[in-house]
Amino acid sequence: MSQRPDPRTTPLPRLAGKVAIVTGAAQGIGAAIARLFAAHGAKIVLNVLEDNAQARTTLAGLDTDQAMLFEADVTRPDAIQRMVAAATDRFGAPDVLVNNAGINVFNDPLALSDEEWTRCFEVDLKGAWNCAKAVLPGMLELGRGSIVNIASVHGHKIIPHCFPYPVAKHGLIGLTKALGIEYAAHGIRVNSISPGLVLTAIAEAGFAAAPDPDAERRKQTEILPNKRIGEPEEIAYTALFLASDEARYINAADICIDGGRSQLYHE
Repeated sequence: MSQRPDPRTTPLPRLAGKVAIVTGAAQGIGAAIARLFAAHGAKIVLNVLEDNAQARTTLAGLDTDQAMLFEADVTRPDAIQRMVAAATDRFGAPDVLVNNAGINVFNDPLALSDEEWTRCFEVDLKGAWNCAKAVLPGMLELGRGSIVNIASVHGHKIIPHCFPYPVAKHGLIGLTKALGIEYAAHGIRVNSISPGLVLTAIAEAGFAAAPDPDAERRKQTEILPNKRIGEPEEIAYTALFLASDEARYINAADICIDGGRSQLYHE
């Protein structure tokens, strides 16, 4: 039996000695997770789709000896394998992966094109598998690992007119559970987080696209039991916990972070 850390004597940082890959790290939840992980001692690989000003802004706040930026499309297994190899060469084999990269695809089911369906599943589901598949050999060799998938409340409750996004997110939660059980005996944990409405650039764009942006923001805020929209850092702290050894007995689980909205009955 492994020795348990004593919380009375174990100081911060909580991820000291760990190597973490965070996908979709240019902004929003991914950037918040990368910054928080770095603050808690992890070596960080920030995966971005393209090396742009947003990505550089996130990287600029981190110690260059502790963080690296890697441009790779999660839908391309070859690119992800190169990223993991580069991370291993610089920091050592990753023992933490946060699958945060994703896109919104919302359409009427019968109006949905084959290209939209494929893109949604390639990014939101297969992209997570591509990354997990790339890091698992190294985690198996280390005998430890934590994979955190950023799912969604759409993976629990169906919101009309959002097809096929919830189908992909249900699949991501299924992937979480299946991989978590498959590798549990090898010291590898796989869990997911299901955020509700979080104030990211995508959410802000959604408000801006409404006929009355201020009214839409008020409406979305009012239906939340706690009467406020979530912040990226609130998702990041849960990811930090799941990535740390503090969560060593949590596996194949999903944590919903939505201010309680999914539990509220609407008449």
